[in-house]
Amino acid sequence: MFEQIYIYFTPEMLYLWINLGVLPFWIILIFFSNSQICKIFAASIFPILILSAAYCFMLYVGFQQNYNFLDNFRLYLNLSEISNLFSNNNFLLMFWIHFVSINLFLGGWIVKDSQKFGMNKVMVSVPLIFTYLIGPIGLTLYWLIRIFYAKRINLYE
Repeated sequence: MFEQIYIYFTPEMLYLWINLGVLPFWIILIFFSNSQICKIFAASIFPILILSAAYCFMLYVGFQQNYNFLDNFRLYLNLSEISNLFSNNNFLLMFWIHFVSINLFLGGWIVKDSQKFGMNKVMVSVPLIFTYLIGPIGLTLYWLIRIFYAKRINLYE
C-alpha cells in the first residue's frame, strides 16, 4: 500500500499539496474566523493531523532511503551544517511541514484568543496574514494589538 502512495506522492508533489492545502484553512481563519466552520476545521486539531500524516509519510520515505536521522542534530553546530542538511530535499520538506504546521497552529490560537477578548476581526486579520508569511512577527504584532484590548500585559498567559 505504501509503495503505491510513494509512487504518486513524490516530495515535489507533496510540497505542492501542502502549500495548496493550507490555503483554505488560512482563508477561513482570516475571513470567517467567527464561523462554525472555523471552529470545526481551521482552529481545531484537524489541519494539524493532516500535516502530521504528511510528516509521518516523509519519515517513512526517509527510512526507506536509509536517511541518517541522527545527522539532523548537526544543525545546532553551525550555519554551514544546517545549510548541508537543507541540501537534502527530504529534510527540507520535513522542515517545511514543521514550519507550516506551527504557523497554522499559531493562527488558530490567535483566532481563539482574539475571540476571548472580543477583538475586531479586521484588526486581527493583519497579524494573521503576517503569521501566515512570517510567524514570529505576526505573533508579536498580535500581542501588541492584544495589549490594548486586554488592557494589561501578561507574559505567561
